[in-house]
Amino acid sequence: MSIPQSGGGPIESYDDLVGYFEEGCKPKDQWKIGTEHEKFGYCEDKLMPLPYAGERSIKAILEGLQDRYGWNPIFEGEYLIGLELNGANVSLEPGGQLELSGAPLDNIHQTCDEVNEHLKEVHTVADEIGARFIGLGMAPSWTHDEMPLMPKGRYKLMDAYMDKVGTTGTQMMRRTCTVQVNLDFASEADMVQKFRTALALQPVATALFANSPFKEGKLNGHKSWRSYIWRHLDPSRTGMLPFVFEDGMGFERYVEYALDVPMYFVYRDGKYINALGQSFRDFLKGELPAMPGEKPTLSDWADHLTTLFPEARIKKYMEMRGADGGPWRRLCALPAFWVGLMYDQTALDAATDLIKGWTPEFREELRVAASVDALHAEVGGVRMLDLARECVNIAESGLKARGREGAGGMVPDETHFLNALKDSIETGQSPAAELIERFNTDWNGDVTRVFGEYSY
Repeated sequence: MSIPQSGGGPIESYDDLVGYFEEGCKPKDQWKIGTEHEKFGYCEDKLMPLPYAGERSIKAILEGLQDRYGWNPIFEGEYLIGLELNGANVSLEPGGQLELSGAPLDNIHQTCDEVNEHLKEVHTVADEIGARFIGLGMAPSWTHDEMPLMPKGRYKLMDAYMDKVGTTGTQMMRRTCTVQVNLDFASEADMVQKFRTALALQPVATALFANSPFKEGKLNGHKSWRSYIWRHLDPSRTGMLPFVFEDGMGFERYVEYALDVPMYFVYRDGKYINALGQSFRDFLKGELPAMPGEKPTLSDWADHLTTLFPEARIKKYMEMRGADGGPWRRLCALPAFWVGLMYDQTALDAATDLIKGWTPEFREELRVAASVDALHAEVGGVRMLDLARECVNIAESGLKARGREGAGGMVPDETHFLNALKDSIETGQSPAAELIERFNTDWNGDVTRVFGEYSY
């Protein structure tokens, strides 16, 4: 989850809300790639989640990264809640999941190097205190009560609110992990084309990266339980956003959507002020019950936008949010998939053609089917495996057209980062399917075996 936003003066008019998104438009030669990924930390001997504080803890990991590698600390009051270095951030998800929000970089070679360096640093620090990390979309064995809640004001407010608006919000907060990529757009029209394509094809990413078949030590009946969780969290701020596909879509239409999403908080002077369920529209009029007479700043708007959780979302860039967290190799495959589809116009047009004619009902059915069956899903005669193969082929063509070299020119492009996805398509098996097979065979139903074989 995002750290509090900063900067930005008072909002003078409605146009400022639209202008916030317009400021994100960049010419193609300035487009960047930002990769984010989360992972679960646990005590190696007990196989239990790391608490916030103590000798073996999330705080100890953060302090180790700070002391050994020069990361700069980020505090909320007395609590160390994150780190910053060279445009990248390390932050904490509600249940102690450790997240790297990577710096905006030019190509996937660089972003993959960044991911690998981060994981090496984390492994070194964790090894010193008897901790490990594992990449899964859902905590495999821990119950709600076994997961700590990190000492961040934002999370305390959200935790109390989640069960009032859905059934799975606290599961999302404490027991899920994702990998996502953040991409740029050139104009409002470019944003709309990418946004529609991103939303429609998120179920394909969910299927390819499905990696959460366990809950509390048992099979949960889904390949991506994390996707199930997001479908039952809070309908006012999640989903596939059918309005994005309607005529008239643009920055202003997204502003209207965002204004209709109930607020969580206002951040002032280092504290989160409870505004749960209140309206940003009232805030614009100076009538927010939590802060009567006060009007919002652009940083308040930026904070509010971080509390919207659709399958893809826009800020001053676009976030692809449909994939489960996973093993080391797949963390670079996710940006390769979306960069290949989005950053070459011919590839983007091909992906757009692929989704033409899809109805809102079909897109939602595809989302549900991806959660349950991943690459084995089929909706209306469309096989997910065939769709995934076509998307990966388009992505590969887009990466070839980009022609971004790596390893000092020895690697001609970024296509090899798709190899993990090609393997899944070749076998027809998502990561979850492989885990289920292991669970039912050589693990003999013992989910704890996943820690020894799939940890970083």
